[in-house]
This record gives sequence, C-alpha cells and structure tokens, in this order.
Amino acid sequence: MHIQPPVPVVCAIIVRDGLIMLAQRPPGKKLGGLWEFPGGKVERGERPEDALHRELSEELGCEVTITKKLPPCVHAYDWGSIELIPFVCELTQTSADPQPHEHSALAWVEPSQLASYQLAPADVPLLTFLA
Repeated sequence: MHIQPPVPVVCAIIVRDGLIMLAQRPPGKKLGGLWEFPGGKVERGERPEDALHRELSEELGCEVTITKKLPPCVHAYDWGSIELIPFVCELTQTSADPQPHEHSALAWVEPSQLASYQLAPADVPLLTFLA
C-alpha cells in the first residue's frame, strides 16, 4: 500500500491594527462554511513564500509582507493529508484591501476571539501560536 505524502499548503495569518483576518470557505467546496487563514496549495517546484503571494493575489487581490514563518503542521483529513505552512503577514502599504474573490466572507477578528469561529481543522493548532 502506497501512502501519499501530505500536500503542501500555505496559509497567511494577516495582521492589521491588532486584528487577524479570517476567510470563510464557500458552500459546496470541501470544508464549506468553515473559517480559515487564507492560502492554498504549493505548486510543484514553487517556494512556499511564492505560493503564498500567488494565492493571496488570486483569492483576495492583496499583497503582503511576510513577517514570520511559523512551524508547519500536518493534518490528516479523510480525503488525504496536508502539511500546513503558516506565515504571519501584514498588508503592504500599497496593497488593495482584501476582497473575498473565492470566499463567502472575510472577518477581522481580535486574537482572543479566533477560537469562537468554526475553523477548518488544520487551522485550529495555529491558535496556540496566536494566543
């Protein structure tokens, strides 16, 4: 039996004025309705940092500066596992305001309130770093 390695996925913990942005997954997609730190899959041969900038440009129409890389964590779903590679970021001075091009909604949340949102399971361990 061949076990597939986890799929590398980046996510952005975007901080602005002490608040952290969450994005709600649209209905009909995997984990629809759950909240997440936005991001996406790393393409073959792509650096995680480059994947983060690409995904945020596509999904939110914004640009960020990476301020910190957090330790990656692996999460197994019933359809496969992912290696979540989180980055703490800030919007660049020239960035447009993030828009939910591929999400149902965006929310700017106090760090102490993050746990009150129904997060995608792979994102829950990141709350430890943000407490």
